[in-house]
Amino acid sequence: MDASLTLIVIMAVLFACGVYAMLERSLTRVLIGFLLLGNATNLLLLLVMGDPGNAPFYGETGVSDPLPQALTLTAIVITFAVSAFLLALIYRSWQLGQADTVADDEADIALRRRTDADEDVMEDEADAADEDVTTDFVGVQTSPITVLHMRDHPDIRDDAPVDRPHERHETSTDEGEGRT
Repeated sequence: MDASLTLIVIMAVLFACGVYAMLERSLTRVLIGFLLLGNATNLLLLLVMGDPGNAPFYGETGVSDPLPQALTLTAIVITFAVSAFLLALIYRSWQLGQADTVADDEADIALRRRTDADEDVMEDEADAADEDVTTDFVGVQTSPITVLHMRDHPDIRDDAPVDRPHERHETSTDEGEGRT
């Protein structure tokens, strides 16, 4: 088996396992899934870099592309930051509820109970409402943005410094030299 094909298979398995783990309700499994997705992304960028085994600069005309290397470093930093956030979220969840699973709330339960007939009614209502409206500011007589000045409110001060070219004076001296 070729080295690139091996990396492609490993990358595909990491993506599949990462997505599967992220679909769980346990935050620890979500973290593991995110780490697997981050490593799969790094492998994808490694594959994009070019032929394996060649130096970054080889031959007279062959030069490797530095963009995938920069993207890999960026992916590593993003994976680290989100992993740290998920670890803090897991720790706080464990502190509060002695569990790291996400519980169902009323909106989840209501979504599960919704039938196909309810969904069809909601789609019909959305279509009827969208046909009439063409803009968000229908019937509004004023502009959505109002610029306030000092005369509009007593706490606003309009005496901010303004960049204007000023005249240079001949009276300024620097160690006896006159500047104009």
